[in-house]
Amino acid sequence: QVYVVESGGDLVQPGGSLRLSCVASGSIFSIYGMGWYRQAAGKQRELVASISRDGMADYAAAVRGRFTIARDNAKNTVYLQMNNLKPEDTAVYYCNAVYNIALGVGPRESDYWGQGTQVTVSS
Repeated sequence: QVYVVESGGDLVQPGGSLRLSCVASGSIFSIYGMGWYRQAAGKQRELVASISRDGMADYAAAVRGRFTIARDNAKNTVYLQMNNLKPEDTAVYYCNAVYNIALGVGPRESDYWGQGTQVTVSS
């Protein structure tokens, strides 16, 4: 059984912080790197942070220095700590596998995706 369950999204003011969590099935978590993706209204889904099975992290330029990804292998859980949030961070955030972290390759749009969690940054 394949699943991911994201949580932690909320409405927050600019400059605020949020921590997202994602529990994934072992069939994903134990095999692949994990990543947080986001999709803003009218835009394509993009990978914003990824972490390998041994904990090496990578970030998109737009979030580097503000977001931190972490994983707890004992709990099949990946986190995204988001600080200094900006209105342009507003999006639905999803977690999923990352098949190739160096190239930022993840699942296709037609593959399995969870429900995501809404992050809205607004005053």
